[in-house]
Amino acid sequence: MGATLTLAWFAPGKMFFAHVGDIRLYHLPVAGGVAQLTHDHSEVGRLRREGRITDRQARAHPRRHILEQVLGAQMEQVEPQIGAVIWEPGDAFALCTDGVTDGVTDNAIEELVRTPVALRATQPPAQRLVEEAVLLSGRDNATAVVVELAAG
Repeated sequence: MGATLTLAWFAPGKMFFAHVGDIRLYHLPVAGGVAQLTHDHSEVGRLRREGRITDRQARAHPRRHILEQVLGAQMEQVEPQIGAVIWEPGDAFALCTDGVTDGVTDNAIEELVRTPVALRATQPPAQRLVEEAVLLSGRDNATAVVVELAAG
């Protein structure tokens, strides 16, 4: 058994991250859109990055959960993905396990996180992501963390 890890460290105006495995980190800029910052350390993730398969094909691929890099599991060397992104007040970041991203598309992640505050008073964005993932897929453990950076 091995473990996956995605971490985010927030500093004034900048977010640093490190990643091994298949937990995805998304940046949702205040201006709109969604960007996947981390890539899956799997054969299927590599095929998707190389453009050899589509996102739809990757979601249904029988080997989508076989990881090439994890922490532990007698893996002697890993090459973590490390990066940084500039953030602005009003931006959001979502960390989602594969149990969420198996069923919820990037566009749906943006929609679920950006639901107007008045409509989500009783349900925070991370809860909406998990509930949608369970509804659509439910094949794996679903966990999400959403960090919303306050405007002004």
